Amino acid sequence: MVNFCVFGAGRIGRIHAGNIARNPRTKLVCVVDPVEEAAAGLAGELGAAWAPDAATAFARHPIDAVLIGSSTNTHLELITACAEAGKAILCEKPVDLEIGRVDRCLEAVRRNPVPFMVAFNRRHDPHVASLRQRLAAGEIGELAMLIMTSRDPAPPPVSYIKVSGGYWRDSTIHDFDLVRWLLGEEPVEVMAKGSNLVDPAIGEAGDVDTAMTMLSTASGKLAFINNSRRCAYGFDQRIEAFGSGGMLQMGNVHESTVLRSGPGGYAQEERLLAFFLERHADSYRRELDAFLDALERGGPMPSSGEDGRRALMLADAALESHRTGRAVRVG
Repeated sequence: MVNFCVFGAGRIGRIHAGNIARNPRTKLVCVVDPVEEAAAGLAGELGAAWAPDAATAFARHPIDAVLIGSSTNTHLELITACAEAGKAILCEKPVDLEIGRVDRCLEAVRRNPVPFMVAFNRRHDPHVASLRQRLAAGEIGELAMLIMTSRDPAPPPVSYIKVSGGYWRDSTIHDFDLVRWLLGEEPVEVMAKGSNLVDPAIGEAGDVDTAMTMLSTASGKLAFINNSRRCAYGFDQRIEAFGSGGMLQMGNVHESTVLRSGPGGYAQEERLLAFFLERHADSYRRELDAFLDALERGGPMPSSGEDGRRALMLADAALESHRTGRAVRVG
C-alpha cells in the first residue's frame, strides 16, 4: 500500500485524488491546497486529511509518494520540496512553462534521486497503447507519416488562457509527446501556424485557438498535428499512422457502440464523448497503475522528466515558428 499526498484540489487534482482513493494499491493520506475550503472539502469526500502546504503534510503524515496536480507555476517549488523529502513524484504536465525552470526541476531530482514521472496520460489510453504496440511489431512496415487530430468541444475560460502558457504548451504538448513516442525518433524541425477563428478574446489574450503543426525527424519521418478549441460534434481525438506496408488508424470513442441499419443505410447517431475527462478517464487510472508498477519494479518510469522537457522544447519551437513564419530547428 503506497501512501499518497495529492497537491491541488482543482479539476485535475480531484480526478487523481479520486483514482488514488479507489485504487486497492494506494491510500490517499492527505490533500494539500492553500485554499482551505477546497482542500478540506476534497479530503473530507475521500476520507483523507488536508494540509495547507507540503511541510505541514510531511510533518503530520506518513507519505511515500505525491501527485502534483496544482497549477503549473507551483511545480518547481513542489518538485524540489518533495525530492528533498525523498518522496516518489508523479507530476502533471507540463513540468513548467519555461525550459530553464524545467531544468531546475530535473536538477532537484538528480540531486535527490527519487522516482519521477511526468503524467502524459494519453500514453496510457488503451487505444493509443495498442497503436504503439502494433507499430513496434512492424504491422505496417516502416512508419513514414503520422497525422494527429486533437480538437476540444469548446475553449476554456479566457482567465485560464492568460496563464496557460499558450495553446502549444498547454494542450498540443500532449500531441508532441505522442509524436515522439509513436515515431520512435526525435523531431528536429518544427513548422507551425495558428489563428483565431473561435473567440476573439483568445487572440486579445495573446493566444491562438486554431493551429496546425508539422514536425520532421532526421530520417525524414513526418508528423502533422491539427488542433482546434472548437469542435461542434464532441471531443475529437484521432491518429493515422501510414507506413511502407499499410496504415493504422485510431478512431474516436462514442457514447455508444450501437449501430442502426435500415433502408437508408447505416447510422451511428450517438455523439462522441464530450469532454477530455470522460474520454480519458481510463487513461488516468492506467497512468496511476503504470507509476505503481514502476515503483514496484524499481525500474525507469514510463515517461520521464526528460520526456517532459522534450515535449516543451517542441512547443516552444512551434510558438517561435508561428511568430516568425519560419521552420525552427530543435536541438
